Amino acid sequence: MTDDEIIEAFREVAQERQWPPPAPAEAVAETERVIGFAFPLLLRRLSTEVSNGGFGPLDGVLPIDVGQRLDHIAEAYEDGPDPTGGVPAGVVPLYDWGCTMWSLVDFRDPDGMMWSNAEGECWPQGVSLAQWLVAAMNGEVCFAWPDGVASE
Repeated sequence: MTDDEIIEAFREVAQERQWPPPAPAEAVAETERVIGFAFPLLLRRLSTEVSNGGFGPLDGVLPIDVGQRLDHIAEAYEDGPDPTGGVPAGVVPLYDWGCTMWSLVDFRDPDGMMWSNAEGECWPQGVSLAQWLVAAMNGEVCFAWPDGVASE
C-alpha cells in the first residue's frame, strides 16, 4: 500500500471509531524539538491529517499531544522504555504492548523503520512503519522478538 492508501484506510476507520482529532502543528514541532529528529513522513501525515494517536494495533499508538492521554510520544521518549539506555537516540516509543515490551519507530529514518524493546534489549524489526501499520490493519501485527518468534 502507498502512504496515501494507508492514510485513506485509517481515515475511514477513524470516522467509525471516533478517534481523536489530528494533532496541531505546534504539538508536532514541540515533539520534534524534544526528540531532536523530524517525524517519519507517514507518521507525521497520519498524526496531522487523520488522528492524534489511536491508529495501529489494538488501542493504537501513543498520541503526540498531551491533551489526549497521560502518555504521549515525547514523554515516552524522555522517560524511555529502557532504563538501561539500550535504545539508540532517535528511536522513539510508539506502541506499548505491556509488560515493558514496546514497538518503537526510528525518527532518524524518513521511512520510520520499526524496532522492538524488551527485557533491556533493543533490536530492529526489519519492517518500515508503513509495513507495520498495514499488518496492524490486517490484524497480523504482534510483538517481534529478535529470534523471529512473535507474541501478542
